[in-house]
Amino acid sequence: MSRARVLIIEDDAEIQELLSLALAREGWELVVANDGEAGLAALGAEQVDCVILDIMLPGMDGLEVLRRLKASQSARRIPVIMTTARGEEADIVSGLELGADDYVVKPYSPKVLAARIRAALRRVAEAGTAGGADADVVTRGGLRVDRARHEVLLAGGAIELSATEFDILDLLCRNPGRVFSRSQIIDAVRGHDYPVTDRSVDVQILSLRRKLGTGGELIETVRGVGYRLRD
Repeated sequence: MSRARVLIIEDDAEIQELLSLALAREGWELVVANDGEAGLAALGAEQVDCVILDIMLPGMDGLEVLRRLKASQSARRIPVIMTTARGEEADIVSGLELGADDYVVKPYSPKVLAARIRAALRRVAEAGTAGGADADVVTRGGLRVDRARHEVLLAGGAIELSATEFDILDLLCRNPGRVFSRSQIIDAVRGHDYPVTDRSVDVQILSLRRKLGTGGELIETVRGVGYRLRD
């Protein structure tokens, strides 16, 4: 993981320099692109392990870059962390629904971003070595969650989820009826040292419900506590 290659798609030169210095200290190899077209070209030319993607880019915006990245068979599994100066929920949800794994709102701490990159790389590594009990298939209320294939089917149709959304759904499906607080969900899918707010969990759940359509009704909100999968 220490030699992972991180692609930064960001047009602000000062932020580029700040991130390059901060992330280089982690031992990662860095590739920097100034706009969406250059970012997609880098993805085609380089082996990239994680993408830091700004939404507000000149020309092709970050959401379109994300859409094209997730449509690519060779790049769709690469974790993407969005960065944006716009804190509106609609922008965040749009990115999550397109397949982004996480987001940070500017201004953010480079240390926080580095922690999120580590978490994303760790999830990819763990998914690649999953086996035994981790490969079990769980079926709940028409939902079929397959860890080995990293696949979710609803009434036989495939549902495209981000890595974080998949982990949350997998957690809930393997524990039907159990109520998880937001902090418990964060601990289970990201680790107890992961710097994230409870609101981030709400946004992920909202995006997950939308993608599941009618199946989203299986995820219940327990007011003042958290979430559970209907038993």
